Amino acid sequence: MGIDSNRSVTLEPVVVGTGPVSPADVVRVAREGAAVRLAEEALAAMGESRERIEALAADPRPVYGVSTGFGALAVRHIPQESRKQLQRSLIRSHAAGSGAEVEREVVRALMLLRLSTLATGRTGVRPVVAETYAALLSAGITPVVHEYGSLGCSGDLAPLAHVALAVIGEGTVRDASGTAMPAAQALAAAGIAPVELAEKEGLALINGTDGMLGMLLLACHDLRALLRLADVTAAMSVEGLLGTDKVFAADLQALRPQPGQAVAAANMTRLLADSAIVASHATPDCTVVQDAYSLRCAPQVAGGARDTLSHAERVAGYELASAVDNPVVTLDGRVESNGNFHGAPVAYVLDFLAIVVADVASISERRTDRFLDKARNHGLPPFLADDPGVDSGHMIAQYTQAALVSELKRLAAPASVDSIPSSAMQEDHVSMGWSAARKLRRAIDGLTRVLAIEALTAARALDLRAPLTPSPATAAVRDALRTRVPGPGPDRHLAPEIEAAVNLAASGALLAAAESVVGLLD
Repeated sequence: MGIDSNRSVTLEPVVVGTGPVSPADVVRVAREGAAVRLAEEALAAMGESRERIEALAADPRPVYGVSTGFGALAVRHIPQESRKQLQRSLIRSHAAGSGAEVEREVVRALMLLRLSTLATGRTGVRPVVAETYAALLSAGITPVVHEYGSLGCSGDLAPLAHVALAVIGEGTVRDASGTAMPAAQALAAAGIAPVELAEKEGLALINGTDGMLGMLLLACHDLRALLRLADVTAAMSVEGLLGTDKVFAADLQALRPQPGQAVAAANMTRLLADSAIVASHATPDCTVVQDAYSLRCAPQVAGGARDTLSHAERVAGYELASAVDNPVVTLDGRVESNGNFHGAPVAYVLDFLAIVVADVASISERRTDRFLDKARNHGLPPFLADDPGVDSGHMIAQYTQAALVSELKRLAAPASVDSIPSSAMQEDHVSMGWSAARKLRRAIDGLTRVLAIEALTAARALDLRAPLTPSPATAAVRDALRTRVPGPGPDRHLAPEIEAAVNLAASGALLAAAESVVGLLD
């Protein structure tokens, strides 16, 4: 999930300024390289609010962000002749990130989201500033942003400042081919003039939750698909471990009307339909009274994760409809300070999603482990090995899963409970939302790998149940894996096979194989 795209721009442009951008538009711009253009009404709104800022700039009374310093330095009134230098200094000093480069898709997402706020007309920037952001996105020019630097309050200051630095023709960017070069060179090659920032504009470019929101939207997109894949792998495990599908019946789920649980159970029922393996032991003489929790309770866990994801998507929707800046130009023309830049609402759901990601991975690993234990796998060879003792089968695949799950549990520790005061105690409580977003991205990758290993192990078990045949849906997933990974046999180099399964999971191929039989899963 979430593989960066550097393909050339051939998609229909995303229009910004007719209302909130959609999550789908964020994915299109971030990952698919879609171009961007501004709506005429957005240009008009920006022009109107800019008139108000320019009137305040001429007023001898100090106005925060227009004619004063910033943060703890807001007490100083800045004379008119120094204000352009003030804006340049703000961007240069705040572009203080450190560490590895942030992924291209994340930078493009935060650029689009900042542009969306500029297009509301509530920030007071000139239309040319927003047009330059749109031009950079459309040209595929991506400013270099670094891993560390945002506290998730007063906006994602450092990441957004690195983007703004490129807009004024400074710093380092990557062009559409991914080549790093000075921003001035890339802008000149694309025919884009650097912007000379005027009053308030530097502040408006860095005062937003756009980085953490962009990562939340991308994570929600990926997790929505991964939860469907989790239903697929759980169904394969129930089948391969000779579990029953009766516990997923709709009337049993209705006794506890959690919406996500019903969806997951219905998905698993569809996936297990017409399974000869399930039918083989669905007889009165079956001695198994109840399946283990990791099989029987799969819909409860994946369903709870779905409901948490739905909550996170609602929070993201509220944030997409927001105009986050400080100060802000109100609809009636006032310029007012506010605290809307605080990332707490976004940070909380980023942390919440990391918790459910860890738990969905945890239950997946428990199902894999059952396959490998001859005392619990109902007649399969130890570790699914071809010649147990000589061969180790999938023994260490479970170790890899366990290592991933342990890491996911560490990543589930919330970032948003921490706060380190900054700016001489003016900014004395911060959200750490950027950090929550960064660890969620790692968690999404980890869950993808855990589910891929479960699918790989379950597919091997289904083969070992021959001559009994799996359901058409799980057989299709098994067959998709077999295009890249051979079936049971003596031990082979396992790491490439795991990576092949991960690639099939990340690309959506495993989910697509199941859905080719049962239709789109919910």
